[in-house]
Amino acid sequence: MKLLKHAAVAATLALSLGSFSATADVCLGMACMYNRMTPVEGIDATRGQISEALKAITDNAGAEAIVGNIKEALKLSKEINANDKVDRNRNRANDSLKKARGAVNSGDMAKATEQLKEAEKRFADLKSMLDLSLDDRVSQQTPMINRILDTPDR
Repeated sequence: MKLLKHAAVAATLALSLGSFSATADVCLGMACMYNRMTPVEGIDATRGQISEALKAITDNAGAEAIVGNIKEALKLSKEINANDKVDRNRNRANDSLKKARGAVNSGDMAKATEQLKEAEKRFADLKSMLDLSLDDRVSQQTPMINRILDTPDR
């Protein structure tokens, strides 16, 4: 009877573990919500939506279309996830987008255009921060190795 009980538990365990594929596209928490593109691709996509919003303003499109483009840009900006410095500056750029959305809702298209251009400039500056962060990583590794090996820094 004990042997039968152990065999049943083992079979149940084997079936339950085997029923989920290891290569299945399973989402765990916030990991699947974002990070579908690299930070550079996220910056380019966000700038593309800002350009669409600026084009919609010059074409005298409705406020709903412009606000839709701004909301999409805000959504795409969440994909820009590199480091804390980039994230802080991304939030500042998002503030410009939010101010532009408020200006569009109040009907002030001149202020909205100004804020969108400011946001586009801030998002463009994020690319240089990404490059600097990669250079910073390399420059920070050398002194650490020198400290471990007790060799002087050059």
